[in-house]
Amino acid sequence: MNLMSAPGAGKTTLLEATIKALQGKFRLAVIEGDLQTDLDAQRIQALGVRAYQITTGTTCHLDARMVARALDAFPVNDLDLLVIENVGNLICPASFDLGESLRVVVCSVAEGPEKPKKYPVMFNKANVVLINKIDLAEASGMDLKELTANVREVNPNATIFALSARTGEGMPVWTDWLQRAVAVHASVAMVSV
Repeated sequence: MNLMSAPGAGKTTLLEATIKALQGKFRLAVIEGDLQTDLDAQRIQALGVRAYQITTGTTCHLDARMVARALDAFPVNDLDLLVIENVGNLICPASFDLGESLRVVVCSVAEGPEKPKKYPVMFNKANVVLINKIDLAEASGMDLKELTANVREVNPNATIFALSARTGEGMPVWTDWLQRAVAVHASVAMVSV
């Protein structure tokens, strides 16, 4: 799963909440992409989950070569789910296929309802759009219906979940859906073998 968003949308907090909900249900690991630091990898490791840091320096996205090098150093054969937390950016990551089975875009309500229209490539290629920080919708003057409509205009096929990784609102619906998606992918992979 390629997890993408703008900086500050809450990707890592959402990932932490997702990991906590899935603990004991899946064997998972995370590849973290960031310009500098391994702070996010440390947060994931603190949950008892294996994490591998890719520090990109001045590159604003991960690419397939970076992920392939990480996979050489980071065994993933025994996993049910590998999450790649991409560099926070709504432009560059959208154009790079990492070999993922699922593209998930996190959009914070504080970013404004126009984000899908301003960054259509990112939203158009998403399988799932997670509208995060809905607990801040009223305070930020966000109309969730407008944001959802804008996502639908750019990508009518995206599955959309409105949630708050901090409060937990909407998280069970997302994690239940993700469990089913992983199970479907696993059964398709077994048939392909």
